[in-house]
Amino acid sequence: MRYISTRGGGIPQPFLKILLEGLAPDGGLYVPEEYPKLLAEELEAMRSMTYPELAFAILSKYIDDIPSADLRKIIFDTYTKEIFGSETIVSLKKLEDNLYLLGLSEGPTLAFKDIALQLLGRLFEYALASAGGKDKGTLNILGATSGDTGSAAEYAMRGRAGIRIFMLSPLGRMSDFQRKQMYTLQDKNIFNIAIKGTFDDCQDIVKKVNEDGEFKHAHHLGAVNSINWARILAQTVYYFWGYFRATRANTEHVSFAVPTGNFGDILAGCIARRMGLPIKHLILATNENNVLEEFFTTGVYRPRTGAEVAVTSSPSMDISKASNFERYVFDLVGRDASRMQKLWSDLAEKGAFDISGSPDFARIPATGIVAGRSTHADRLATIRSVHEKYGALVDPHTADGVTTGLKHREDSVPLICLETALPAKFADTIREAIGINPDLPASFQTLATLPERFEILATNVDLIKKYIAAHTY
Repeated sequence: MRYISTRGGGIPQPFLKILLEGLAPDGGLYVPEEYPKLLAEELEAMRSMTYPELAFAILSKYIDDIPSADLRKIIFDTYTKEIFGSETIVSLKKLEDNLYLLGLSEGPTLAFKDIALQLLGRLFEYALASAGGKDKGTLNILGATSGDTGSAAEYAMRGRAGIRIFMLSPLGRMSDFQRKQMYTLQDKNIFNIAIKGTFDDCQDIVKKVNEDGEFKHAHHLGAVNSINWARILAQTVYYFWGYFRATRANTEHVSFAVPTGNFGDILAGCIARRMGLPIKHLILATNENNVLEEFFTTGVYRPRTGAEVAVTSSPSMDISKASNFERYVFDLVGRDASRMQKLWSDLAEKGAFDISGSPDFARIPATGIVAGRSTHADRLATIRSVHEKYGALVDPHTADGVTTGLKHREDSVPLICLETALPAKFADTIREAIGINPDLPASFQTLATLPERFEILATNVDLIKKYIAAHTY
């Protein structure tokens, strides 16, 4: 298995090479040369597997430069009861016939990002140990977060040999719980940088720093955001896991409702579908920042800037420029690198691109994606109704997914709504919806009292580079 860039540059690379690189040298994102198609007997064998077994069966199709025994150990060391709270790792909660919640938030930071990032931490450590003196066995990770990626990445990387992590977050735009999870960490290999701007500003800085090949090489930069292919790959597993538990036979179809910010989570579903998992629809749910919904309904992709990016009660989705969207478009246009270059040139020069009326736009239904949006009032109503009707409590992002999922629900097709975080991370919105505070896990009871450690910096690429250079290995 080799990986290529969505922009068409360079030569195909093996997994371990792209694992540490993040962005491709031409500014594109890495994707596999082809997606493996599963045979019927392979799908049937997967149905009875444990979560680690299933993860190994899927990931080993994409990773062939790590010896099988080593990869299996990495995966089985990651997906344990000690880390995720149960042997199942991911739960499927039945609300009513053909309506489920896929519980992805039982990891160390109470968000679905743990599932991929706990694995990524171990993969990084393995790759660095394998590199040895060649690459000095060190990695400096630069990431951006709208709330959950940052804490999940830091908890996965804290104390790991040879790894330092620099995480950019938008000042004042995360929930108190999200901020405390990140900023109270005192590990010497973790550097939190609050940027005076939006998440999109943070993400733009990460991309621009990565585009400086000389700086990237000199400081051994890597990525934990979902521009890193390994994160997307790890997330495909729980689509298979949820499907097998909501169905009796592989002739049945299901639909998934997916709250979407950076398009990484739903992209994993697209990949599972391309591999042969019987998914009817992937229901893309946005909040008031509905750039992606606009694209899927009109064919126009126009990211917002500055004050146009709304501050909402589902803050992890307050994203205008969805970095993984490029991977989806690459396949949508038939992997035509020249077409990609034209679209992204229009995006850079005009602030938008338009595929309406083109064969590309006509191909969207075949990818299974349908889209919708919800508002603050919608998510409050959904949190309240799910709690009253089913005795279940969902966070605001999951509520966005449930709200949009129910609008596209078909009676004969099971609907699986991805639960992306625990309600404890968003107490203010939960309290507004149902009048009480969500339960707080015992391990986080003292979080609010802990001292914070972070830097506040302006939205300036050169300033971030200087900070990184002063604190790297």
